[in-house]
Amino acid sequence: MDDLRHALVVDYDPATARSALKAHTRHLNQHGDSLRWQAVVDHLPLVQQQWRMVDGWLEAGSEYEDPETLAESLRELIPWRKGPVKLGGVAIDTEWRSDLKWSRLADPIDLRDKRILDVGAGNGYFGWCMLSAGARRVIACDPTPLFVMQHQAIRHFTGPAENHLLALRLEDMPVEIGEFDTVFSMGVLYHRRNHLAHLIDLARRLAPGGELVLETLIIPGEDRNVLVPEGRYANMRNVHALPTVSELEDWLEQAGYANIRCIDITPTTRQEQRQTEWMPFHSLAEALDPDEPDKTREGHPRPRRTIMLAEKSSALLS
Repeated sequence: MDDLRHALVVDYDPATARSALKAHTRHLNQHGDSLRWQAVVDHLPLVQQQWRMVDGWLEAGSEYEDPETLAESLRELIPWRKGPVKLGGVAIDTEWRSDLKWSRLADPIDLRDKRILDVGAGNGYFGWCMLSAGARRVIACDPTPLFVMQHQAIRHFTGPAENHLLALRLEDMPVEIGEFDTVFSMGVLYHRRNHLAHLIDLARRLAPGGELVLETLIIPGEDRNVLVPEGRYANMRNVHALPTVSELEDWLEQAGYANIRCIDITPTTRQEQRQTEWMPFHSLAEALDPDEPDKTREGHPRPRRTIMLAEKSSALLS
């Protein structure tokens, strides 16, 4: 907590830092399992703190002498969704091979010495990728208390680093926490009922000339079109709107972005998202039609994702 407080005070006034930390603590404490998860984190074994990225794996901490006992503790924080990570020598094969997503966006963006906001960060895996790419500081937010606890567990092994996670939704973060050089929103937009409000809020957090990295689900097609699922999409309840790339470009223009470009479109595969020992619940395989794998169980186009880059328009600065 002291690291997080210091990181906020460095760039923002103390009152803003106190407000954000108070909301962070209140949200964590509201969850019924918070004390149990915190006890797991507090009793993790002492190891030499260190971290590095190796072939997409976040390797943190020196190897612990009793890996089975450590693994048993870390399983208390299941499901592990973003990674892969290796903590104290214990390899956690997460649901998502997030390193594959990172490999698709790493080359086109320059993060050297950048202040970054990572929205919907999960356990903060991508923050370590960002720091490895030269970022100065990562402030992240995610409202899921379990993921915040996983982030704390990871930091137990990495030691102090400029990768900080607030247990908040973007809209609950004080607007004064802004002026980021780069803002990431990955896997969030389709969960927002008001997509335009989300894109505008992201722009408000950017410094003049700052860059948005937007990763989201789309549907195929060259024309402007939107799928609004009735009920579920790929077994997910809270998917509100899936655009084509052309429609998404229009959304970004409406929100005030410029220099909009699509750098990647990739169908989600079972290599990238799957059930594992560390995420033993339904995953992509259960979301697809077993007879028509190009469709979801609901009959919609199978998940495909795009990565868009856009800049804060000068019109938003006036």
